Amino acid sequence: MKNFLSNLKDMALQAKEHLGFLLAAVCVVAVIVGLAYAAEALIRKVHKEEARGKESMRLRRMTLIAMLSAIATVLMLFDFPVWFIPSFYKMDFSELPVIIGAFALGPVAGVLIEFLKVFLNLFLNGTDTAFVGEFANFCMGCCYVVPASILYYAKKTKKNAAIGLGLGVLIATLAGCLLNAYLLIPTYSKVFHMDLSIIIGMGTEKNASVGGLFTFVTLLVAPFNLLKYTLMSVITMFSYKHISRLLKG
Repeated sequence: MKNFLSNLKDMALQAKEHLGFLLAAVCVVAVIVGLAYAAEALIRKVHKEEARGKESMRLRRMTLIAMLSAIATVLMLFDFPVWFIPSFYKMDFSELPVIIGAFALGPVAGVLIEFLKVFLNLFLNGTDTAFVGEFANFCMGCCYVVPASILYYAKKTKKNAAIGLGLGVLIATLAGCLLNAYLLIPTYSKVFHMDLSIIIGMGTEKNASVGGLFTFVTLLVAPFNLLKYTLMSVITMFSYKHISRLLKG
C-alpha cells in the first residue's frame, strides 16, 4: 500500500511537469477510441446487427474485458531486452490477450483492454519514463490491434484474420518509425535532459550503420516492431480458435 501511494505521488508530480505531452497523448487516445467505435458501429450497421442490449451480454462482455486486461497486465511485467536494440526497448507478450479480446469482442474492446493494461501497470509499477513508454506501448498496441480486429470483425474468416494481422504488423511497424522519430525519442530526450546524440550512440553500439535518427528507427525500431508483432500474429493464428471457444463457452 505504501509503495502504491508512493507511485501515485510520483506520477502526479511527473504529470504536472509534462502536462503538454499528456494532453497530446489524451488527444491521440481520443482519436483511436473514436476510430475503433466508428468502425465497429459501421460494421454492425452493414451487417444489420443489433446493439448489445441485454444485461447478461453486457455483464459477460465486461467480465471478459476485465479478465483479459488482468492477464495482459501480468504478461507486461515479464518484459525482456532484445539483443539488436538498446535496452530501453523491451519485448513482452502482453498484446496477445489484447488481440484475442479484440477478435472475440470487437475493436472497441481491444482498445479498452489495451488501455486498462497500461493503466493497471502504471498503478502497479509507476512510470520511469515520464509516461513516454506507457504512451508508446498503448499507441503501438492500438496500431496493431485496431486494423487487425476491424478487418476480422467485418468478416470472421481465417483468411481475414491472417490479412488483418498482417496489416496490423505493417501499420504498427510504420507507425513505430514515425512516432519514434517525431515524438517519442525527441520527447524522451527532452524529459531526461539527454542529448539526442547519446540515444543515437546507444543505437550505434548495437549497429554500426546507425548514424542518425533516420537510421536508428529504420535499422533498429522497425525490425524490433516487425519481430514483436509478427510473433504475436503467429501465436494468435495458432491459438485463437481454441481460446475463442473458452471465451464463448
